[in-house]
Amino acid sequence: MAKLSIKGLIESALSFGRTLDSDYPPLQQFFVVMEHCLKHGLKVRKSFLSYNKTIWGPLELVEKLYPEAEEIAASVRDLPGLKTPLGRARAWLRLALMQKKMADYLRCLIIQRELLSEFYEYHALMMEEEGAVIVGLLVGLNVIDANLCVKGEDLDSQVGVIDFSMYLKSDDDIGGKERNEQIAAILDQKNYVEELNRQLNSTVSSLHARVDSLEKSNTKLIEELAIAKNNIIKLQEENHQLRSENTLILMKTQHHLEVTKVDVEAELQTYKHSRQGLDEMYNEARRQLREESQLRQDMENELVVQVSMKHEIELAMKLLEKDIHEKQDTLIGLRQQLDEVKAINMEMYQKLQVSEDAMKEKNEIIGRLEDKTNQINAAMKQLEQRLQQAEKAQLEAENEDEKLKQEYVNKSESLQKEFSQKEKQLLQLETDLKIEKEWRQTLEDDLQKEKETVSHLRIETREIINLKQEFIKLQEKNRQLKRICQDQEAALQELASKLSESKLKIEDIKEANKALQGQVWLKDKEATHCKLCEKEFSLSKRKHHCRNCGEIFCNACSDNELPLPSSPKPVRVCDSCHAILIQRELLSSARSDTSHHCSC
Repeated sequence: MAKLSIKGLIESALSFGRTLDSDYPPLQQFFVVMEHCLKHGLKVRKSFLSYNKTIWGPLELVEKLYPEAEEIAASVRDLPGLKTPLGRARAWLRLALMQKKMADYLRCLIIQRELLSEFYEYHALMMEEEGAVIVGLLVGLNVIDANLCVKGEDLDSQVGVIDFSMYLKSDDDIGGKERNEQIAAILDQKNYVEELNRQLNSTVSSLHARVDSLEKSNTKLIEELAIAKNNIIKLQEENHQLRSENTLILMKTQHHLEVTKVDVEAELQTYKHSRQGLDEMYNEARRQLREESQLRQDMENELVVQVSMKHEIELAMKLLEKDIHEKQDTLIGLRQQLDEVKAINMEMYQKLQVSEDAMKEKNEIIGRLEDKTNQINAAMKQLEQRLQQAEKAQLEAENEDEKLKQEYVNKSESLQKEFSQKEKQLLQLETDLKIEKEWRQTLEDDLQKEKETVSHLRIETREIINLKQEFIKLQEKNRQLKRICQDQEAALQELASKLSESKLKIEDIKEANKALQGQVWLKDKEATHCKLCEKEFSLSKRKHHCRNCGEIFCNACSDNELPLPSSPKPVRVCDSCHAILIQRELLSSARSDTSHHCSC
């Protein structure tokens, strides 16, 4: 009944005009038959008041299996006039027919046999192979355009009764076989065109996805190149700054060293005649200068090494820029080649589709011709039997039989001519098939070439990734060099502080020398009494000279001692001017006496 209702609905819709309303009788009968098919073998479910048996449960599963069915389910639930699950199921069937997706929805249900087993018995129509046959027949309903009003219709209280009178054969049906065959051929062509459109849509969507992915990868590469260029510019600026800072540091150190050298030479000439304390201080200053000069030479060597390393880094960065530009050019060329290959593939694919369509049409024509030849042979056999019966029964109608024989002979000759023509057409079709096979071989070769280009592109992307890793390594080296420069700057600052301390010491010595230039030593014979206590000098009271004022004191009056940073022993200080007193050795015949004189 499902086959008859679907077939009758398609035929009547084609004769009526393809757009159908809800009042159309064959359409109503179709929905009644579909309800019976879905109810066949349905399990009885227990409710609070009575047993329930509805088809809304399995139809509601389609929403989970097929995401596009969510709109139908939501609209059915929102309809105000529907109160029973059967009414919702009827409204769902009408909306699915209007969407031309009833076959797709039911096919998803049939595939999931485990889920259907919760609603149907094992012998149900939807669980058997007949369910798949009905779903295949429902694909033909995509030809029909239905315009149904579900909102105001009372679907809860409808009674589903099948009207068998619509499916009984009549004389008109026998006469309209040829017309039905033409309609079937048209429907087949329409279904074929729709399937082709679906395949083309799927290929177009996949190509769009590939284009999007390629564009994203290209934008990422461009951004990475821009970032690399900015980093290179920043590194160059930092190199220039470091060079300028190094030159300034070198100039300052050279200036300080020249000044210190001049001061030391002048001081050496003035202090050649000084005593042991000044000699020790001078030797210490000289030793410090040697150490500082060695440190300066080490720093200069390290600076030269760093400058050479910076030159090498700059050369490496320039080479990286050249490689990146060359790879950009190759990428642009490869993109152009890809676009050309895509255009060629599209043309070859269209040609293949046209050739396949022609082959299918020719195969259909051959099948039809074979059917016609079989029909003609059957008709010839029937005619021969009739002729034999006519010869036995009617000897008097021999003349009429001869005429009929001549007519049949003419018909057979015409049929033989048509058969020869069909054989020629078959030969042409075979040649066309050979040509199409050659086209396919060329297309396969082109596809292999495209695969090779894709593999080359992948290799180049790997090389770009390796270059990125090398660039990261160079950045780490640059950071290490910056740290070394900072350490060297700290060492230079320490050297400068030490130089400033030594310079201060030398200035103190200069001031002491200047103060001593105008003083005159008193003779030991003339100084007999201490300046402060006015007592005579003796063994217990030794002489002490002030280096500032030149006065002579005894050891009792000049007991004030102060430590000096340059000498390990404390130094005596004058009470009047607080200057350092210098000890002088006096040799006599009996003993050695020591007296403290001023440094001048």
